Amino acid sequence: MKNNIKIAIVHDFLTKIGGAEKVLQFVHQIFPDAPIFTLLYSKKGTSRMFENSSYTIISSYLNKYPDFLIRKPKLFLNKLSYAIEQFDLSKYDAVISLSNSFAHGVITRPETFHFTYCHSPMRYAWDWYHQYLEENEIGFGVIGLYIRKSLSQVRIWDKLASKRTDFWTANSINVAKRIKKYYQIDSKVIYRPVEIKNVKISPFRNNKYYLIISRLEPYKKIDLAIKAFNQNRRPLIVIGAGSCDNSLKEIAKENIKFIGWQSQNNLEEYIINAKALIFPGEEDFGLTPIEAMSFGRPVIALNKGGVKETVIDHETGVLFNNSSPQSLNEAIDCFESNINIIKPDKCRSHAKLYAKEIFLSDFKDTFFEEYDKYQQKLYEK
Repeated sequence: MKNNIKIAIVHDFLTKIGGAEKVLQFVHQIFPDAPIFTLLYSKKGTSRMFENSSYTIISSYLNKYPDFLIRKPKLFLNKLSYAIEQFDLSKYDAVISLSNSFAHGVITRPETFHFTYCHSPMRYAWDWYHQYLEENEIGFGVIGLYIRKSLSQVRIWDKLASKRTDFWTANSINVAKRIKKYYQIDSKVIYRPVEIKNVKISPFRNNKYYLIISRLEPYKKIDLAIKAFNQNRRPLIVIGAGSCDNSLKEIAKENIKFIGWQSQNNLEEYIINAKALIFPGEEDFGLTPIEAMSFGRPVIALNKGGVKETVIDHETGVLFNNSSPQSLNEAIDCFESNINIIKPDKCRSHAKLYAKEIFLSDFKDTFFEEYDKYQQKLYEK
């Protein structure tokens, strides 16, 4: 019976490559025949990663706009809840939504099992609402009031749409708590996956530079790290790009090097030759720290969000408590003073707890177990 289930996957936006898109690829490995429905799809933004014949991408009517607009989903804020409801999923037995904003809002038949894997309830509408307004300088002028009202309407829709899912899973305990807080719904935690590569693990204590791998956006708090390294004068390499690119370069001193996005092979080389990964922001889960640990590299991170679950303080890295350059520098000094305590092999073995194979097995087993329960309930009715 399971082989005959018609399944659709719903993903918020395919406009860039990030952790959510990696999860999508892994889920598609489990269900290779499932088409992928998405609000916005940019071939260029996703580096044509979904262009091969194994993927069937179905985008919403919003994809009629030019690519430079498609790659900025928040410009469509007032249209997204309506657009997600227009997907006709009536011919599917099950729908898997991979959601950090709107995907879980699709409308399904009573007979269709709706399974959601949640990266987080949309942060700019809920727990980051006031921070989002501040970072984007959204005041109480005409435009500011319009945006505030729009976000209020999105919150109301989102709370109602959360009831459309039959079974919720979360990518971390951190996100499961948010789902409970904002939706009053319990969820099962299935940690996001990382691909553990078979590489030789080398010591890191003699490596010269620290490393950041991140989109350069305000909420990533890369400016905090730049200020800290301006003070400590240690070598820092920053991999990534974003809207803060120029402003960060303007304040950075000569010990900090920006090298933009890198190929996967180059990225891995930079990780292998780094002393430690710097992770200054708060993330729902944080895939990059686990990827760094999988190569035997420790992580120096803000003690908030997902890293509280994934980085073991003074065993696979050092956590700092205050979002300030001083607190980060104290953590770096602590790391340097205890550099022989943290072992590359310990970092790698810990990262294996989040291996792709574990995710694939847990996701598949949970989905079919809950699908069978749902079908049983329908049969009993």
